[in-house]
Amino acid sequence: MLNITLPDGSLRQYPGPVTVAEVAASIGSGLAKAALAGKINGKVVDTSFVIAVDSPLSIITARDADGLDVIRHSTAHLLAYAVKELFPEAQVTIGPVIENGFYYDFSYKRPFTPEDLTSIEKKMTELANKDEPVLRRVLPRDEAVAYFKGLGEHYKAEIIASIPNNEDVSLYREGKFEDLCRGPHVPSTGKLKHFKLMKVAGAYWRGDHRNEMLQRIYGTAWASKDELQQYLTMLEEAEKRDHRRLGRELDLFHIDEHSPGTVFWHPKGWTVWQEVEQYMRRVYRENGYQEVKGPQILDQGLWEKTGHWDKYRENMFVTESEKRDYALKPMNCPGHIIIFKQGIKSYRDLPLRFGEFGQCHRNEPSGGLHGIMRVRAFTQDDGHIFCTEDQIQSEVVAFTTLLQKVYKDFGFTDIIYKLSTRPEKRIGSDESWDRAEAALANGLKASGCEFEYLPGEGAFYGPKIEYTLKDALGRPWQCGTIQVDPNLPERLDAEFVGEDGARHRPILLHRAIVGSLERFIGILIEQHAGALPLWLAPVQVVVLNITDAQGEYVQNVVKTLQNQGLRVACDLRNEKITYKIREHSLRKVPYILVVGAKEMESGSVAVRARGNIDLGLMSLYAFGQKAASDLLLKT
Repeated sequence: MLNITLPDGSLRQYPGPVTVAEVAASIGSGLAKAALAGKINGKVVDTSFVIAVDSPLSIITARDADGLDVIRHSTAHLLAYAVKELFPEAQVTIGPVIENGFYYDFSYKRPFTPEDLTSIEKKMTELANKDEPVLRRVLPRDEAVAYFKGLGEHYKAEIIASIPNNEDVSLYREGKFEDLCRGPHVPSTGKLKHFKLMKVAGAYWRGDHRNEMLQRIYGTAWASKDELQQYLTMLEEAEKRDHRRLGRELDLFHIDEHSPGTVFWHPKGWTVWQEVEQYMRRVYRENGYQEVKGPQILDQGLWEKTGHWDKYRENMFVTESEKRDYALKPMNCPGHIIIFKQGIKSYRDLPLRFGEFGQCHRNEPSGGLHGIMRVRAFTQDDGHIFCTEDQIQSEVVAFTTLLQKVYKDFGFTDIIYKLSTRPEKRIGSDESWDRAEAALANGLKASGCEFEYLPGEGAFYGPKIEYTLKDALGRPWQCGTIQVDPNLPERLDAEFVGEDGARHRPILLHRAIVGSLERFIGILIEQHAGALPLWLAPVQVVVLNITDAQGEYVQNVVKTLQNQGLRVACDLRNEKITYKIREHSLRKVPYILVVGAKEMESGSVAVRARGNIDLGLMSLYAFGQKAASDLLLKT
């Protein structure tokens, strides 16, 4: 008898080998209809997979994360099938699952148009409605190469030819279309119902710019109509919140071809920057950090000692002076160690916390640049803590508490915590890794944080915690981190005098809260859809006159509020008041004060809050008190 153990621990017996689909059918017709795949010993397999030995089995449906991956993978094949039906001369290459969807790369004689995408999506629906079975077969590698060459699919043949010649390859067929794939796939195309093609982009074959430019069609697929619609609605909302568009509309910044990958901050945008930086500077000062400033350019020899020259050279900007090679710093940590090494440090000095708003440069590929989210020149709220091994846990607790407060002040309360542990290739003893990982884990537990482990995702020298915040649309942004590093102090010969009078190496904790200030400001813009909270808004109050007769009074209002520390502007243009109110509302100014004859006579202002909320008449004193109260609320 064959024994199959189900997730609830129950046992089912069969007289001989059985497929996943047959097990599902034996449990119930509803499950048989919903089954997309199976999971045996952690591996996802087709429903046609034959189970020949006693095994644990989970039936995968669309409600499971693995099921959604199977749907998306299969929809990528459905896309290729539709393209081949409509454009027989197109050659298929690769089509993987990506976050929230999939893509497939094609070689074709002309660019695909938006109209083509509409036709392809329509054909995909037509093919899915045929509910054709998806069938798997296995061929020897060389036979598979010959098969695809015979079809004129030279890219696919090249992919297969790169597989070792002693391996077999699996192919999946649906109707007239057959593709190379490891699988698994849905049992039939009728399982694919909720998808949409999104866009076409260029992509080099095998990611090499020396190769042909292919056409990449992106799509999304979901388990239900509602989930698809929710995702499309989220994308529409994300488009409205796009920091690049809002940066232009609100006159905050721009990116210029004269310096690609760097930011030109306008006065309003630089005001936001300064508020973020000065806030973080107060955080440093109030939490035991000493602010330092290192040079932008450091000698090549230092980068060789740290290991960056060998492993990171292609991402560094280099220069030369008097036959000596230098590099613009891509990170701040070596400079902080050099500062630490000046003078003798004692165990009594530890933990020693350095912070720097250090500008870094990384030679990112132009295709990866994205507004102010991904740039070549950026400033980090970078900090390094020099401590002993015994102090790691308490520093993690203090840092986590601090990070939570900072995120809350900026409007983020949903934080994901992940602990990356030792990779296969690493330095240091297992005992030191045990202690470092335990210190990080216990620090999170002591902070009351639920977290997940990321096995093998740590750096070669130490484990780390990643702090990921979620924005108003539920999108994750990994900003904060704290990372254990005994390696760099060793490489750069950093020491302190211990209680025993001997020399010891400190542990270096790399830590950041907001990370890149440019990226974080981009996140803030999108989080608030440009309507930044009062304390961050570049213009907090604008005062409008109805007629020229109120001009002098408006100026006095502006001066009074500015003396209270508010960022105030006025608009004395000879325009209709409704026009001026609308214009400043679109600029997302938190408070609009309207002054007419009545307000001037009574020494008051008519207050409109953002969102077209009429707060009525207020004395100038009362409004000043309200604004001061709002500023205390931060977000």
